[in-house]
Order: sequence, then structure tokens, then C-alpha cells
Amino acid sequence: MSEALTHDSIKNGWFVERSVMWPGQAMSLQVNQILHVEKSKYQDVLLFESSNYGNVLVLDGVIQCTERDEFSYQEMITHLAMNSHPNPKKVLVIGGGDGGVLREVVKHESVESAVLCDIDEAVIRVSKKFLPSMAVGYSHPNVTVHIGDGFKFLEDYQDSFDVIITDSSDPEGPAESLFQKPYFLLLYDALKEGGVITTQAECQWLHLQVIKDVLTAVKSVFPVVKYGYTTIPTYPSGQIGFCIATKDASRDVTKPLRTWDPETERKLCKYYNKEIHSAAFVHPTFLRNVLEEIEKDNEAGLVSAEIKQKMKE
Repeated sequence: MSEALTHDSIKNGWFVERSVMWPGQAMSLQVNQILHVEKSKYQDVLLFESSNYGNVLVLDGVIQCTERDEFSYQEMITHLAMNSHPNPKKVLVIGGGDGGVLREVVKHESVESAVLCDIDEAVIRVSKKFLPSMAVGYSHPNVTVHIGDGFKFLEDYQDSFDVIITDSSDPEGPAESLFQKPYFLLLYDALKEGGVITTQAECQWLHLQVIKDVLTAVKSVFPVVKYGYTTIPTYPSGQIGFCIATKDASRDVTKPLRTWDPETERKLCKYYNKEIHSAAFVHPTFLRNVLEEIEKDNEAGLVSAEIKQKMKE
């Protein structure tokens, strides 16, 4: 008989998520059984069956997805970008080893090529075994998988993709570089004309400074940058945001360029719809104030740059 699996984050039948990124609060889920424990080359990988949320993937002590609510995140980070592009044919996913974003990307009939680049093969391997409803995208004929650093992967591509989706964990450890300006410059160069990106952009209840830093960095590279969000009960404070940006200065990403008919939309999506696409960009006042601050700072920066250029002339 094999020895029962154990993990430091699970005691007395309960998993507890704690992090310096959300001090003073914790998330707890009841555990039916531990399914997988592994120290990969990059992170601690845990997968357990919960009593109410199905199977749960945890990386470095932080919940990445649960079978019960993952669709709200996967659909929104994907379709906010995909439906903000007139005809996305080539799509790149950075991170997203659980396969959920891939599953959503290939729902779009225009997609001819979907490439996933994740640094940790363990996440892909474990997800295929224990999260089959998410990992189903890996079996699609138009999907290609690359195991490696997304940052380095992008250095080899210019003018190659219509949409790039960065499905990363929080800005700690291996994902930290995916929240900084050099990465967004690589994204810009890897996109074709009119290309669109989305990237995970943290929680408005916990990470206003992170949101401000990320959007400021993206605004220094892209002409159009917006913050949208979704609700999801097993992420800290029940909310997670996305930064959506495009190289097309005339495009309004808050309104979908493409939509499914109502019957197809209900068949393909549990959370996303054309109305919630626009609603994702309607912000509470405290967040709106921060976003307006970023706009003002950006305008001041542009003015300063113009003044400096005139002085050189």
C-alpha cells in the first residue's frame, strides 16, 4: 500500500492559502484527498480534490485554478483579447500550462495556429492527468507546445502574432519578469500590426499599486491600454483583473469587434458574453480614480517628452 501524500499547506483536512501579497487574510478549502505533490525545477506543485470546488491546482502555495470556477478567468482573459481583434489567426499563450486558455483560444474558428509557451513541464503534465476538462485544448490539431521561458521565446519572434495572452501567476519568482516594461516591449515587437495582448493584472481590492505599475509600464509601450476584470471566488478577494492593450491607436477594446450569435455564445461560454465584455471595463470609483491618475501621469510624460524633443531641435 502506497504512503498517503502530505503537504505543509494542508492540515486537519483543510488547505490554507497564505501569501505576502494578501497580508492579514487567507483562503481555505476543505480537502477530500491529495492527488499530487511535486517539487518541480521551478516551483512547488500541489493538486488536490476539494469537497466543493473539484480538483484544485496550487503553485507555490497559491491557488491557480479549480474545476468549479476556472471558466470565469479562462474565458475573460482570452475572449476580451480575441474579440478585440478583427481576425485573430495566430495566437500565442505565455504560461497557462493548465490548458484553460488554449481551450478558449481554439473556440475561435479564425485561429490557424495556437502556440503555448510555459516554463514548467510539470504543470502541463499534471494538468493533463488531473484537470482534463481544461487540458482538452492540448489535443487540438492547431496547437503547438513549447517548454521554456516566455521572455526568451519572444526574443525570437517579430511581427508574428495577432493576439498574445499572458496567463501568469503573481509577480513573484519565475513570473516576476512578466510584469515589467522589457517584457511588454517584447510583446509589442512580436505582435503584427493591430495586434492585441491581455495579461493577468491582479486584484483591485489588494494590489492597486501593482495595477498602477503594470498599466503605467504597458502605457509606455502601447497606445491603447485598459483594465478589465472578472469575479472568481477562489482568487484573493474574489476578483482578478486583466490588462488589455493593442497596437491600433484607434481601436476601442472595451467593445467587442466580433461576437457570436446568442445560441453559439451560450454553447461556448459559461461566463463571457458580449455584454459582460463591455461591463468588465466599468470600474468602481476608487479604481477609476487610480486609472485616471495613470492617464494624467502618462499625458504629463508625453508632454515632457515633446518638450525635451523641441529643446534638442
